[in-house]
Amino acid sequence: MRRTAGPGESSRASRHWWDRNADEYQDEHGAFLGDDRFTWCPEGLDEADARLLGDPAALKGLDVLEIGAGAAQCSRWLAARGARPVALDISFRQLQHSRRIDLVRGGDPVAVVQADAAVLPFADGSFDLACSAYGAVPFSADTGALMREVHRVLRPGARWVFSVTHPIRWAFPDEPGVEGLTATASYFDRTPYVEQDEQGRATYVEHHRTLGDRVRELSTAGFRLLDLVEPEWPEGLDQEWGGWSPLRGRLIPGTAIFVAQRG
Repeated sequence: MRRTAGPGESSRASRHWWDRNADEYQDEHGAFLGDDRFTWCPEGLDEADARLLGDPAALKGLDVLEIGAGAAQCSRWLAARGARPVALDISFRQLQHSRRIDLVRGGDPVAVVQADAAVLPFADGSFDLACSAYGAVPFSADTGALMREVHRVLRPGARWVFSVTHPIRWAFPDEPGVEGLTATASYFDRTPYVEQDEQGRATYVEHHRTLGDRVRELSTAGFRLLDLVEPEWPEGLDQEWGGWSPLRGRLIPGTAIFVAQRG
């Protein structure tokens, strides 16, 4: 359903939902995500090619915060390039999968922290870079506060790069087939999507912001928008992921990636 859901309810729902579904999620998408691959989206755009974080050679020695890290696949990619990543996620079970992968692979484990992205447990100016591939931002009720928190923990000039479902998708049913090509809702309706139990308690919450909303959130928090990337569906990719499919991907954007810099 579509109904209001505040920060507390959204945070609790996200923590419990990801704890319950982390195993299934990693089983279903683990092969696509890899153990140490940095992919931004279901379209398969890799950081190795996109370089949205900057020159990979310049990552060496940087303190990097990955927000909504899941099993920390992106953080492992960063660590392999000499960065010092910290993988943050609200779900303890997702971070257990990070530990599982580290144990299988051997070597130094990724540093992980369980926390809400809107209340980051770090000192001011702790990081040189922050990133998030579909993590935390869509599930936060107050993304203005989240942006301010990211700004706070970054050093001057640092980049903040995050990917989310393209806002235009909220006007369409989340279906991979032809039924997902007809707009059935208002793009301007910011009412959250909520799944709830029989007692009316939210079990899953996702929040919508327009492109303009995202730009204003970043600007208000003290960031400068450097780029807005809308990955096109690549030739040869025939895998469906939820509402993502070759059919829809060739007609409407599925992902928006915001590249911003802290002032």
